[in-house]
Amino acid sequence: MLQEVYAQTKEHMEKSIEALKKDYKSLRTGKVNTNILDGIKVDYYGTMTDLSQVGSVLATDATTITINPWEKNLLGTIEKAIQNANIGVNPNNDGQIIKLFFPPMTVEQRQETAKHAKTMTDNAKVAIRNIRQNSNNKVKTLLKDKAITEDESKKAQDEIQKITDSYVLKADETLKAKEKEILTV
Repeated sequence: MLQEVYAQTKEHMEKSIEALKKDYKSLRTGKVNTNILDGIKVDYYGTMTDLSQVGSVLATDATTITINPWEKNLLGTIEKAIQNANIGVNPNNDGQIIKLFFPPMTVEQRQETAKHAKTMTDNAKVAIRNIRQNSNNKVKTLLKDKAITEDESKKAQDEIQKITDSYVLKADETLKAKEKEILTV
């Protein structure tokens, strides 16, 4: 029973770390990443479609993303969608492809992005602690139902705390790596 609780706790906490890493992908670092365009929807014949589904999206160098739509009549629609997304860059439409030129990040922008990453990490830590609370509640329910002894309950809660501490540490390590990436010029 307790092994199931531990396994579920680890699984849920691992998902929190994965969600944090996914959230980090939306942050701009020194190099452009096509993930910055994730979530931008284009009106494709009346259906809102992901930008990546209507053309190829490539990071051609550290500061440029090119979008080559599969249908050239979508150029204007894609351009409008990018402008409306407010990602801090204006699209350049040359009639064939759309280029997005991202200026190098200033020190202030890097610091602001690092703060945002810290906020994301803090949210992940809160999620991890909520998972700990849920797991502890499961253990308390087992104790109340007399499925485990009080000593087992105490040991289980200690084990859950150790698991929690390890995942909070993972979140902090992930943040340190991301901050290093963001702040490196």
